[in-house]
Amino acid sequence: MERSLETQVGQAVDAWLRWLPRWEPATHRGRTAPCRRCFGSPILSAAGLGADVPHGVQHGLSTRIKTIVDHAVATYTAQNLPMLQAELDQQAARNRARSYRPMEGLEPEYEGLPLDPDPTPGAPFLFTISGLAQEMDAAVPALPPLSAEAKAALRQEVGLADDYANLVGREVCAILLHHRLRVQSAVTEFVEPQVDALLSELSQSLDAPFDPGEPRLGGLDAER
Repeated sequence: MERSLETQVGQAVDAWLRWLPRWEPATHRGRTAPCRRCFGSPILSAAGLGADVPHGVQHGLSTRIKTIVDHAVATYTAQNLPMLQAELDQQAARNRARSYRPMEGLEPEYEGLPLDPDPTPGAPFLFTISGLAQEMDAAVPALPPLSAEAKAALRQEVGLADDYANLVGREVCAILLHHRLRVQSAVTEFVEPQVDALLSELSQSLDAPFDPGEPRLGGLDAER
């Protein structure tokens, strides 16, 4: 029997809460581009994860909830949108033909993130994971072209799928409102102390503008 949305969302939040104690702040250089999955996400707003919460914490929850929405849309598509389903089946078969699929099988905390770090000016990469994946993708034959009529019908079904995704997304956000307290409580317990410790360590490591043993400018002026 298909689980209700309430059950699925509750289980997703439970899984995120079990993972959260293992989260640690990232110490590498941050990215300049915002995450398209998390930036301005109504799912995160409904869960009470604001912009002040580290992205890694946000991403772990938003990805788990997105999986629920994707599964609901996939079921709706299989039952009601035959042309779109056929197109998705062909694309899935094409993907399986690729010999290198680095985006598959990732944990929710890493799913949907860029494969490579941001480049450093003047220090190009010898190779990138995304570049290798594109090379493998180019070796797989493209899907057959569609007629104008087929394209129009496909666009209509894609629109219906998008409408259903928005409907499910709104319902999921309403359910998440009931989990806000325990989500925010977990952030207070496991995330905020680590962020505070990181900021404290950073402030202690900053060099003082003046050496304590050297006279300040004000002292020199006072002697004149």
